[in-house]
Amino acid sequence: MTAGIDTSSEPFKAGYVAVIGRPNVGKSTLVNRLVGQKLSIISPRPQTTWHRILGIQNLPGAQLLFLDTPGIHRSDAVFNRGLIRAAIAALHDADVVLWVADATQPDDPDDLLIQEELQGTPPGKPVLLVLNKVDQVPKPTLLPMIAAWQARYPFREIIPLSALSGDNVDRLEALLVREVPAGHPFYPAEELSDRSERFFIAEILRGRAFELLRQELPYAVAVEVEAARAREGRNLTDVEATLYVEKESQKGIVIGAGGGTLKRIGSRARPEIESLLGTPVFLRLTVKVLEGWRTNPAALKRFGYLEP
Repeated sequence: MTAGIDTSSEPFKAGYVAVIGRPNVGKSTLVNRLVGQKLSIISPRPQTTWHRILGIQNLPGAQLLFLDTPGIHRSDAVFNRGLIRAAIAALHDADVVLWVADATQPDDPDDLLIQEELQGTPPGKPVLLVLNKVDQVPKPTLLPMIAAWQARYPFREIIPLSALSGDNVDRLEALLVREVPAGHPFYPAEELSDRSERFFIAEILRGRAFELLRQELPYAVAVEVEAARAREGRNLTDVEATLYVEKESQKGIVIGAGGGTLKRIGSRARPEIESLLGTPVFLRLTVKVLEGWRTNPAALKRFGYLEP
């Protein structure tokens, strides 16, 4: 994806857009749609985005830098509090705030938590509200829903859309270009994110684990990529990664009978990793136990879920 050279008389626009909202409202689906690339895990399970992920969209005359953030919600868990701090930091650091709400669930206590955080943003910072999943709500309910949201906060704009189908996303793009400041591109036009290949390999593997593991077990899995290196003399990349769990009993479940579950995680992840790297991949996965890593600050820093 390239931006090209803008020859118009309009100034170039560039800025950071913090994409915030409750868990499972479609933030990652929207960012992936805008960027044109799957950068974040999409899952029916809530709270699957565990990092603040930068997605770069190059448009004629503009570069939009989307910060896809973990879902903001009330939680006492050490792990979740770290994720929420990352989301709130993005909200305050960005040039524009894009609050994504679920039109099928317009009333939720966690929305009040987001509203409280917005009260602390500098006066004049643009805050846009996306009402996502409008294709799933009756049309007569939409205008009253928009009016109710307008009464809650002085949004610059309220945009009903469907991130899944792409309906009305082009209007959102135009509004964001209008709101970001004039400036120069922050990244080369060919870049889609500031994250490394190893990061996205880990996210691909974590996403496949979310697909195949049940109940709460996926939330106990962290992925660390030890190596991603080209094999000398061959068009092949060797990838070595470890899936960490919190308990010995979880290790056997992730491996599965005869290694079957781990093999399925690898077989589902391999095509995506090959597409990312542009070469065939030899994938070697192992499973290890790191007791209680979600409550261990050192482990959370190691996996990138807390600032070092």
